[in-house]
Amino acid sequence: MAPAQQTKKVKKSADNINAKLALVIKSGKYQLGYKSVLKAMRSGKSKLVLVSGNTPPLRRSEIEYYAMLSKTPVHLYQGSNVALGTAAGKLFRVGVMSIESAGDSDLLSITA
Repeated sequence: MAPAQQTKKVKKSADNINAKLALVIKSGKYQLGYKSVLKAMRSGKSKLVLVSGNTPPLRRSEIEYYAMLSKTPVHLYQGSNVALGTAAGKLFRVGVMSIESAGDSDLLSITA
């Protein structure tokens, strides 16, 4: 596959995830932020965790460890925390996001 086709495919999948994420924001339940996500995983409410691409490695490994203990799938969001915040419809940076209920979206079946 040519490099141009590969970047197009990555961009298309990112747009797909952003569209599904917008549906989750409208109709589902979610948590934003490190502390809230850890709390959701500890209580067993979290169904999927999104981690931005520029999250520090130590924090990311801690989130992945908690996710492994709570049997929660983790998806590495390709964009930065600014892009994840924008995709979530917020005007601030979002490093970690937990999906508790997908609502009308099929985000859980695609990324899990």
